[in-house]
Amino acid sequence: MIIGGIQKNSFIDFPSKISCVLFTSGCNFDCPYCHNPELVRRTPTSKVIDLKEIFDFLKKRKSLLDGVVITGGEPTLHPDLFDFCLEIKGLGYPIKIDTNGSRPIVIQKLIDNHIVDYIAMDVKTSIERYSPVISKNCSPPDLKKSVLAIIQSGVAHEFRTTCVKSIVDAAEIEEISRLISGASLYALQKFSMENNTVLHPDFFVAKDLRYGAQEMESFRAIASPFVKCAVIR
Repeated sequence: MIIGGIQKNSFIDFPSKISCVLFTSGCNFDCPYCHNPELVRRTPTSKVIDLKEIFDFLKKRKSLLDGVVITGGEPTLHPDLFDFCLEIKGLGYPIKIDTNGSRPIVIQKLIDNHIVDYIAMDVKTSIERYSPVISKNCSPPDLKKSVLAIIQSGVAHEFRTTCVKSIVDAAEIEEISRLISGASLYALQKFSMENNTVLHPDFFVAKDLRYGAQEMESFRAIASPFVKCAVIR
């Protein structure tokens, strides 16, 4: 595993748990609004945290933390993710995985072996529109397999869409909602430039691609009939 960052305490990333968040390095998607460009663009000089340091930290914090979140980057790109999760589970921690859904075989393996306790999958837009803005080499069938695996898993889960104009509109929200029909939770996330730290700031030059409160609420209304709960974040 290549861990490029750690957030030692979080009250929001793992529902109902105090968690630490481990950020894996490297991603196969190219979302222009990504707020972790230093993780996506892995280079020889990118920060890497020694795994011994990670496990020493987790052992010391067992009385203070309720869970571990593994996010990215994209965790499922790492061939040793399964063993890494097993070691964390061995310490008694529940695990939440954040994924873009591009590696359904990895997701299914984690589910089948009861390694993950919560899965959050980002659905960027209607899956036929991923190319070229999100990924030039995306496989729509793989995304569908991941969605189905997660919904049928019995594992606590959510799907998330960051609402950015030109990438997502009402038609896309309806299509995504149909795709994830029956999901426990669908979170519609407001887009923020967050101090202009995004992967492709040029995508947003001279354009305000944020949706207002009323528009976000209209998206929630579109999604609500298809999922058990739809929220705005």
